[in-house]
Amino acid sequence: MSFSGFAAAFAMWGILAYFLALHLTHLSLILRAFVSIRRYLDATGIDRLDSTFETSHYKPMTLICPVFNEEAGGVASVNSLVSLRYPEFQVVVVNDGSTDATLERLIKAFKLHPSQRVVRHLLPTKAVRGIYESAYVPNLVVVDKAGGGKADALNCGINLARYPLVCCMDGDSLLENDALLRIARPFMDRPGLVASGGVVRPLNGCKVTSMGIRGIHLPSSWLARFQIVEYLRAFLFARVGLASMDTMFIVSGAFGVFRKDVVVAAGGLETATIGEDFELVVRLHRCLREWKRPHHITLVPDPVCWTEVPEHFDQLSRQRNRWQRGLLETLWRHRRMCFNPKYGRIGLFSMPYFLVFEALAPIIEIAGYLVFAWSLWTHSLNSSFALLFVCVALLLGMLNSVMSVVLQEISGHRYQGFRAWCLLLAAAVAENFGYRQLTLLWRLKGTLDWIRGKDSWGHMKRKGLTAHPAPLPPPGP
Repeated sequence: MSFSGFAAAFAMWGILAYFLALHLTHLSLILRAFVSIRRYLDATGIDRLDSTFETSHYKPMTLICPVFNEEAGGVASVNSLVSLRYPEFQVVVVNDGSTDATLERLIKAFKLHPSQRVVRHLLPTKAVRGIYESAYVPNLVVVDKAGGGKADALNCGINLARYPLVCCMDGDSLLENDALLRIARPFMDRPGLVASGGVVRPLNGCKVTSMGIRGIHLPSSWLARFQIVEYLRAFLFARVGLASMDTMFIVSGAFGVFRKDVVVAAGGLETATIGEDFELVVRLHRCLREWKRPHHITLVPDPVCWTEVPEHFDQLSRQRNRWQRGLLETLWRHRRMCFNPKYGRIGLFSMPYFLVFEALAPIIEIAGYLVFAWSLWTHSLNSSFALLFVCVALLLGMLNSVMSVVLQEISGHRYQGFRAWCLLLAAAVAENFGYRQLTLLWRLKGTLDWIRGKDSWGHMKRKGLTAHPAPLPPPGP
């Protein structure tokens, strides 16, 4: 065999080994997560949330909701937040330099008036232009500030937070009514817990009322259906699997609860990054390890946050490009943690996992497809190896997606009806033929953009929540 032939064979077998390790690792996380979710549901099935929080051990919480140009759905989103079930909580809405009528609509809907509340400058932020409160909704505070991005808006909300737990979320997301009760429960049970994440699911297709989600349905768009499967596989089972090993490495910026004192001690959210949620969690791990403080970060599988996902290819490509750049930026910023035993499981498992199976995946997987296609074109690949490659690269990926849908149905189905289940299974199969390869290309472009130093956020046009808020009650005597 010539040297070029040997090199090509070596590359093909190496890429095949990578595909095999990638999908088997994902499959093991999915199965581990299923066991963890079943144990969690068995343990909490006999536990009444109301009685749990009737004790004096619960921790009050501040919800921080940044909004920017959310006039279409900002009022409905805030109305659902102030209606959530929790013993004691505060909602801080941060209007981060909106150029539309977001602030005016909030003022009108909730009858806000200027407040003399003092802002504690625990974390540096852009200038605050005004603070508003309502006699009708006493746990609501609205802050108007100069635009500084989501991380800056969250830091501003932390400065105004009254309580020891802070919940960071997106302005276009909706929480289920008891989501706070569920996501906060681990803080009562686990000493040393510094952060708790919730599950994020696509909102598209669901029926939204003034009081939140009132009907869970599949969207008509296949692009959105592919993302539902993707969220099940990557954002539910993979992360629950990581949390079960105490190697949780990311809490979604759409819905996560943190201990305020730890976030402030670590310096708050980084404003000079496009992946502030991922970077914060990695920095918390790093700081707490260096401070020699035992800690845990977990994910709770049943408090659900619903968020709108893109239904157009150009918007989805910008989102995945941004996610990839944020991932690479954070891994590079904290690169000394990788393979470093000083950082325990995070340095020895989580960092390598995200580096090899997330950050490098677009490069290696696309290279595999290209080498495979070239080998077929030049007839340099025997049929048995070609069949093995297809089985590993496509069938194992399909198995992971199908398993995610089936296990979701077993562990706590959300989408009702046989037709919805069949459509999800069809999406789990079909996403491996085109959609997955497209996301790899978008992430590869994100890698190249990161190398070139591109740091723009990218505009995400959304339909918005169209539900109207319920009438406000009259003020008390």
